[in-house]
Amino acid sequence: MGLRSGPGDKRGFHWTLKRRRIHPGLNVSEKVSAFLLVYTGLFPIINPIGGAPIFLGLTRHCTDEERHSLARRVAINGFFLMLGSLIVGSHVLEFFGITLPIVRIAGGLVVTAFGWKLLQAGPEGVDSHEVATTGRPPGAQDAFYPFTLPLTVGPGAISVAIALGTQRPRAANLYDLIVLGGAAIAALLAISATIYVCYRFAELIVATLGERGTTVMVRLSAFVLLCIGIEIVWSGYSALVGTGR
Repeated sequence: MGLRSGPGDKRGFHWTLKRRRIHPGLNVSEKVSAFLLVYTGLFPIINPIGGAPIFLGLTRHCTDEERHSLARRVAINGFFLMLGSLIVGSHVLEFFGITLPIVRIAGGLVVTAFGWKLLQAGPEGVDSHEVATTGRPPGAQDAFYPFTLPLTVGPGAISVAIALGTQRPRAANLYDLIVLGGAAIAALLAISATIYVCYRFAELIVATLGERGTTVMVRLSAFVLLCIGIEIVWSGYSALVGTGR
């Protein structure tokens, strides 16, 4: 005795096909993968945990309220800087005829100069002359430079964000493209939140080190930052030599 299918079964079958055509693309694992691709690609380079001692050393003249406000502004600036690099960074470079190796070299020089300046700063961790002339540390006035760029979101992070933007997967439809974009933006928001938490509670992170230990940590972090800048310059130079440009 064979199986029989009535009209109701056919309607259910066609409705299932229609539903699959409307949402044909991404499953949960693909959305999570898109999120992790952006987050894990940018987090090691930004390294907000390692930047917290430098942030604290440069803002030790600020009050707690000023430091917390500065941490919030750095996180917001960092989010928009990463978002702009991810979405339009490749188009801007193409418009001006600039390649990623050039960006690495120029940005690496900026990071190297900032790291060297931090190494040569006074024991307070800031430029003593600038504090004497303005009466306030530079970090209390400007959250973008040097705290957002190049200390937090440096040329390495910008290069990675641009590279991720140029390698966007070809989505099957508009729905998939929106979902992938939402996952990338969520990853940037997560990184910005991590930056805020690390900078907001920087004094707790280095509390066990004491004043002398914090100074030593700032010096070591500045030296690492100097090495990172030289490494970025070298990677850009190597890429230029490899491409022959």
